[in-house]
Amino acid sequence: MDLDTTPALLVDRDILDRNIARMAQSAASRGLSLRPHAKTHKCSEIGRRQLGAGARGLTVATVSEAEVFADEGFDDLFVAYPLWVDAARGARLRALTDRVRLTVGIDSATGARQFVEHAGTAIGVLVEIDSGHHRTGVLPEQAGTVASAAREAGLDVRGVFTFPGHSYAPDAPDSAAREEADALAAAAASLRAAGIEPTVISGGSSPTAHLDVPTVATELRPGVYVFGDAQQLELDAVSESDIALTALATVVSARDEVIVLDAGSKALGADRAAWATGYGRILGEPDARITALSEHHATVQWPEASTRPQLGDRVRVIPNHVCNAVNLADELITVSGDAVVERWKVAARGCNT
Repeated sequence: MDLDTTPALLVDRDILDRNIARMAQSAASRGLSLRPHAKTHKCSEIGRRQLGAGARGLTVATVSEAEVFADEGFDDLFVAYPLWVDAARGARLRALTDRVRLTVGIDSATGARQFVEHAGTAIGVLVEIDSGHHRTGVLPEQAGTVASAAREAGLDVRGVFTFPGHSYAPDAPDSAAREEADALAAAAASLRAAGIEPTVISGGSSPTAHLDVPTVATELRPGVYVFGDAQQLELDAVSESDIALTALATVVSARDEVIVLDAGSKALGADRAAWATGYGRILGEPDARITALSEHHATVQWPEASTRPQLGDRVRVIPNHVCNAVNLADELITVSGDAVVERWKVAARGCNT
């Protein structure tokens, strides 16, 4: 592969397109809309591929991500997090409504009133519920109370949403998907009891998105599925043939069973779940483990002598959490086989506000 410098993030375009098509077909076969989470790729070229495959719009994590994708021509965006809106953020949200169909999350009556004070009532909202992740969101049975307060404040309440983040653990995706389905059903009933018909019932995560669990959901919001990562591998949510993004790295030191690569936490991200077997995986080498990361280097235990690379060799690393790795890069280098095809800008890199 003709690349001058490492580390570099490579995207296998053929695998990427296959992942996008597979998720679109899976959602459509169950009558679900797909609204992929763009915080994973932060890239307009990939977002357009997702819309071209049938996605109804994109999910984003922050107002600044919404601004970037609006600038790139995307016109249906959901900020999937309960926002606390001050005057400055409210002005930004009002400006976005002139360009896109915008929906945001709320999870309290106080937050809804604060939202109206600074952002007005022209933006739709979904009430976030806690389906087991225990981060944000109200209990499903309380969704109607929050929705009623939001409606009384003048907001257009479009439905409910959740994130089953507790699916990111060994043997957890199936139970998390079932808990999510129960929570969404209870939340939808709570809205109906308050006289509000939910037109959007939104959920999903990459570990659960392909599971055919009976649900009242109308929409899925997976993100990592476009690339896959080492976490998904260890959860058996993907196979290595589904990994579209890797970090190309060079061996800069080698001794016995240990090699050191020039890709550290500032290229791969530093995430490591308690159950993970390392700080990433090596493509094609299931027994190799990244045992330590410094800012610019990765230490790899490579027990198989016959495949152990030498100084100057290049290997492809599968990051643990691909969203963090992408947010550290200026561009994604797309490849087909061993040929470089295009370079795509990570347009929403660092959009944290």
